[in-house]
Amino acid sequence: MNHRVALNFSDGNSVFFEAKHNELLLDAAFRNGVALPVDCREGVCSTCKGLCESGKYEQDYIDEDALSEEEIENRYILSCQTRVQSPASFYYDIDSGLYSNLKLTRFEARVSNIENVSDSSVNLHLTLSDQSVKLDYLAGQYAKIHIPDTDQKRSYSFATSSNNNGELQFLIRVLPQGIMSDYVKNRCQVGDTLTLDAPLGSFYLREVQHRLIMVAGGTGLSAFLSMLDELITATRFNPELKNVPVELFYCVSREADLCELSRLDAYKTLLPKFSYQLIISNPSRTFTGHKGRITDVLNAQDLQSSTFDIYVCGPPPMIEAVKTWLTEEGVNNGTLYFEKFVAST
Repeated sequence: MNHRVALNFSDGNSVFFEAKHNELLLDAAFRNGVALPVDCREGVCSTCKGLCESGKYEQDYIDEDALSEEEIENRYILSCQTRVQSPASFYYDIDSGLYSNLKLTRFEARVSNIENVSDSSVNLHLTLSDQSVKLDYLAGQYAKIHIPDTDQKRSYSFATSSNNNGELQFLIRVLPQGIMSDYVKNRCQVGDTLTLDAPLGSFYLREVQHRLIMVAGGTGLSAFLSMLDELITATRFNPELKNVPVELFYCVSREADLCELSRLDAYKTLLPKFSYQLIISNPSRTFTGHKGRITDVLNAQDLQSSTFDIYVCGPPPMIEAVKTWLTEEGVNNGTLYFEKFVAST
């Protein structure tokens, strides 16, 4: 049995490879041409220290001076002593270019559908041109799409997990003016070939151990669609994940900006503890849901009742507002992950 392994680096780059069941992580990396830092290979020096962000593993010998008990409890690992026992991802606080010899991978994909999903958004569906090549990425990461007939690229989060057999989806905000908006609205045709650089980004789903709070600002929803798809896949191997509460707050300016609601409804069946709430900052008079901003809806007492992980993807002011709110409300029993983005034109 082989397991997919992702290595993530401080510069936001990632590399993927297959590890044999119970194979040492360092050996699997070297076998796949990834040169991780290493010195003693005896579990003593901590040169190959990393952090397991998801997956199951066992470690052989760990010297007390290499990792503290607290670090071991918090899932820090030594690559030379870590045996991979499930699909897993590991983080290294180093630049990918220093050790991994990682080069960003370029893919070509064909436009298979252009779907208008709201007044301001489209779903761009792509199919990898070479079906023998697998585009691996972590749920929440993004690709840079080269805009045809220009020298410009724009970044968009994947809206599906990478288990989609070469079928990709991106939720794209269409603005009144802009290079990508002009292409999507006026020139994009089914059958067009696009070039993508991927995977990129340090915003991705970690090991699911606690209650999950997801906050999406506009097309930041795309990253969470990918995460929710990944969670559904993960429940096949770990049914206990179905018992983890997952709450999504979907924030937009107007009701007309909402999209993918039927897909969110479908997740309720596939993930029994999943729920979502809509928050409209400039609602119509007939809107009966939450009005205002995310900080008007978050409940400090509720969040303080349990350990949680909160993922936030949206415009910088929304991210800063959530960070400030958590501090001012004294909510310190959760871990915050965030991705700031500015709408790409």
